[in-house]
Amino acid sequence: MSFSHRHSMPCQAVLALVGVVLLSGCAGDYVARTRQLRTAYESESYEFALAELDAVARQDTGKDTLLVLLDRGMVLHAAGRWRESIQTLAEADRLAAELDVISVSEEAGSFLTNERERAYRGEDFERLMISVLQALNYAQLGQDEEALVEVRRVNERLEKMIVEEKKPYEQLAIARYIGGVLYEDQREWDSAYIDYAKALEQEPGLGVLAEPLLRLAKKTGRLEEYERLRRRFPDVWHEPLGAGEGQVLVVVEAGLSPEKEPADRRLETHDIIQVPVYRDRGRPGQAHVWVRDSGQRTMTVTSLADVAKVHLNERIGRMLARQVAGAVVKAGLAAGAGALTKSREVGALAFLVLNAMNQPDLRSWMSLPAEFQLARFRLPAGRHTVTVEASGLRTEREVEVEPGRVRVLVVRHYD
Repeated sequence: MSFSHRHSMPCQAVLALVGVVLLSGCAGDYVARTRQLRTAYESESYEFALAELDAVARQDTGKDTLLVLLDRGMVLHAAGRWRESIQTLAEADRLAAELDVISVSEEAGSFLTNERERAYRGEDFERLMISVLQALNYAQLGQDEEALVEVRRVNERLEKMIVEEKKPYEQLAIARYIGGVLYEDQREWDSAYIDYAKALEQEPGLGVLAEPLLRLAKKTGRLEEYERLRRRFPDVWHEPLGAGEGQVLVVVEAGLSPEKEPADRRLETHDIIQVPVYRDRGRPGQAHVWVRDSGQRTMTVTSLADVAKVHLNERIGRMLARQVAGAVVKAGLAAGAGALTKSREVGALAFLVLNAMNQPDLRSWMSLPAEFQLARFRLPAGRHTVTVEASGLRTEREVEVEPGRVRVLVVRHYD
């Protein structure tokens, strides 16, 4: 065998590996494969979106199973198919827990392989959002106890992340506020006040949404806190509900969650690698909500666009440390390939291929909203039409108001 032929074989093998890398990158791109799904979803063509998800699921090798379940759960939620959404998101929650158990071999393999070739486990905030959406699903069905279980799960999980795992997260104000609503609906006044107070602590700009805090502070005998709140919100009217009055909380899931894109970062080794960062897909304006002759602008209680960036930025530090270790492993393998073939060119090409395999994982739960916006009304008992206008588009929903109860109404807007 000639010298040139002996050296062409490893080169051909490396070039073949380049082809595999490129093909696996295309085949594994969940974001590209679900573009039609998102177009259908954002135009409220929910049946078509679900059909697209079925097609994606049939091609799934297990890497994107969690994302398929998350997107299906969100599409069903937006379509008002609450029970089906509950079932799907519960399945996603179980799978996410299973994926927490990472095998040593897979973690070690991540030094060498494209992150997109690993099973998607979800960002921390995405896992928390499963329970937030479940709470809203149950609230739409009037199942307060089940909804409260999900709210408590959000808060307990966040507490663990913050206290035990030392992650720089903040509580999700939307979960606390929904908890306050659910406790108030069950006439658990103290618990309702505590959750509303936590929501205000996390989102100081509640404005008129602080109304139940003033009312319940007075009702539960927290007179010093009541006076403090009254000075802080002097224009918020908060008289007790009349005998024939109920309340409606309108939850507007507004806009589009941010999308991941690649960004360059320099390692300690002076190599430059790419990591995922979130890019906004536009910030939604405030919706306008009318009931009867009363109208108000929504207030943003939680920006998922902001939450997503905090959670991902925290993870990038760990990601970079893994990449430093990966760079050392790859350099060793490339040097070995060069020594085996007695060719610097083969070693250099092997190193380039191994680095090309380590593309950033740009997958995310893109069907989530960018913000949770709220509007709140007192209404006489009976049937009412709620109109929500955002970006020139109007949505109408019928709601039945009962005396002394708080009804939750969820509306999805994409612009």
